[in-house]
Amino acid sequence: MDLTIHSSFLPHDDPDASLAFYRDTLGFEVRNDVGYQGMRWITVGPPGQPDTAIVLHPPAAGPGITDDERRTILELMAKGSYFGVNLATPGLDDVFDRLAAGGAEIVQEPTDQPYGVRDCAVRDPAGNLIRIQQS
Repeated sequence: MDLTIHSSFLPHDDPDASLAFYRDTLGFEVRNDVGYQGMRWITVGPPGQPDTAIVLHPPAAGPGITDDERRTILELMAKGSYFGVNLATPGLDDVFDRLAAGGAEIVQEPTDQPYGVRDCAVRDPAGNLIRIQQS
């Protein structure tokens, strides 16, 4: 099989804050910004990688989600334990410095992990965990 990862999805609870984080702080390109019935889906991705994207979506926008499920999703987001994504860069320390200067919530400074990678962790404005490892 010949498969690639095209899109990953992360929820947002403030589209403007998420857009600023991914575009201005991480330097991602905005590929799409779609509104529908007061909600927004924003597609971003790293420059030079047009086939890889993150879709920032309203949480619990699906039609089959109950009010209880929606509340649970929002509670998990508030705790920062609902979704996350792993990224890689050859310049981990520079990226970390940019994130810290941009006001990202720091979870872990660049660290040599016992499992063999050097990485750091931050949270985006919606609480999603973003781990970035040295490539």
